Amino acid sequence: MGIDILFLLKKLLSFMLMPWAIGIILALMALFFLYKRKLTKAKIFLATSILWMFLISWAPVANMMLRPLESSYPRLEVIPEDVQYILLLGGDRDTRGWEALRLYHKKQDLSLITSGYSFYDNITDAEKTATKLIESGIPKGKIMMFKTAKTTFEEAQEMKKLVGVKPFILITAAYHMPRSMKVFKKAGLNPIAAPADFNQEEETGLATTLLSLKLKDTEHAWHEYMGLFIYKLQGKI
Repeated sequence: MGIDILFLLKKLLSFMLMPWAIGIILALMALFFLYKRKLTKAKIFLATSILWMFLISWAPVANMMLRPLESSYPRLEVIPEDVQYILLLGGDRDTRGWEALRLYHKKQDLSLITSGYSFYDNITDAEKTATKLIESGIPKGKIMMFKTAKTTFEEAQEMKKLVGVKPFILITAAYHMPRSMKVFKKAGLNPIAAPADFNQEEETGLATTLLSLKLKDTEHAWHEYMGLFIYKLQGKI
C-alpha cells in the first residue's frame, strides 16, 4: 500500500487546526510564559484556553455550528425510478450503512457502491463497509467498491467514470452533505442527497459543558467549514 506524503501532510495540518488542538496550544503557551515568568501573559493564555475549551464542548455552540450544515438537505424518502446506484462515501460505516439498507429495501434493484481508502491496514474502508452490508443481507453481486479514493473530490471523480450524468443517491453524514453535493455537482454529476447521522438536539444548559460528544460535534462542523473554504480556494466547489 503506497503512502501519499502530501495527503498525510494535509491530514496532519488539519489535525493541528482542530478546536481541541488549538486549546492545547493555548495552554502550552500559558506554560511557556509561566516558565519565562511573564505571569500576565501566562494568565491571559490560560484563561483563553479554559474559555475556548468551555465553548467548543458546550452544546449550544456545537448545535449552532452544525445546524446550518445539517439543515441543508432533508432525509430522503422517495427514490426516483431512474436511479440505479447508491454511493456511500467513506466514513462512519454504521450510520451510513443503515441508511443504505433502508433505501435499498425501498428499491431492491439498486446497486451499492462503497468508498474509502485506509492508511492503517490492508483492508480499506470500502471493503469494511461492503462486508457489513453483505452481513446485513445485501447480495455480494449488488456491491461495488472505490478502494483508492482518499477524499470527497477523488470519490466524485471515480463516480463520474461510472455514471456520467445519470442521477444517483449520495449517502454521507448530514454535516458533510453540503460540501459533498457541491463537489459532485462541480464535477458535472447529478447526486441526490440522502443524509445520515443527523446530530440530535440535546439539553443546552450549563450542564452540557465539557461533553466529549459535543466537542466531537464541534470538530465535525469545524472540519466541514475548513473543507468548504479550502475546496473553494482550489476550485473544487
